[in-house]
Amino acid sequence: MPAKGRMSGVTPKDPRQAVCSCITVFLLLIGVTALTLWLVYRPHKPQFKVVGAAIYEINTSAPPLISITMQFTLVTRNPNKRVSIYYDRLSAFVSYRDQAITPQVMLPPLYHKRHSTVVVSPLVGGGAVPMSVEVANGLVEDEAYGVVGLRLVLLGRLRWKAGAIRTGHYGVYVKCDVLVGLKKGFVGQVPLLGSPGCKVDI
Repeated sequence: MPAKGRMSGVTPKDPRQAVCSCITVFLLLIGVTALTLWLVYRPHKPQFKVVGAAIYEINTSAPPLISITMQFTLVTRNPNKRVSIYYDRLSAFVSYRDQAITPQVMLPPLYHKRHSTVVVSPLVGGGAVPMSVEVANGLVEDEAYGVVGLRLVLLGRLRWKAGAIRTGHYGVYVKCDVLVGLKKGFVGQVPLLGSPGCKVDI
């Protein structure tokens, strides 16, 4: 009988190579889809502005501790027409000359609808915090002069929502520098002498 010849044909592909190819194509499709959605729904930063301030207590009589209670009125705007914003965690405190002069207080969660404006009025302070002698003396001098420069700081985490899509959490850091007119012993609404838009970092 004649000897059998060698079988001709194509060597079958390695199954692992086929799986890797499928995974690569799948990941590329996800990447292209995500990029397309980002370009369509690309979110813009929220905007914040201080429009009012009230002082209910300033106690510098027990250095190096200081106790201040203040309330700010903030207008925050979501400029996005297709994207909503969820603030899952948000806290606020006041600083003077880069030193915190109030404890950090937690604010309730905030939902910001598309292309909308929300007014919030956080009450900050109410507890004693330590501060340096130089900062305490500077605050006393500015109070006597009648003008005090303060910074309201908001810290938190937000998510973007576009349709049924929600992003992961992003850190948000808001700095609002304001000049308030203040007379020693005065309690209540104080005039804003300067309040540019807040700086927002995400």
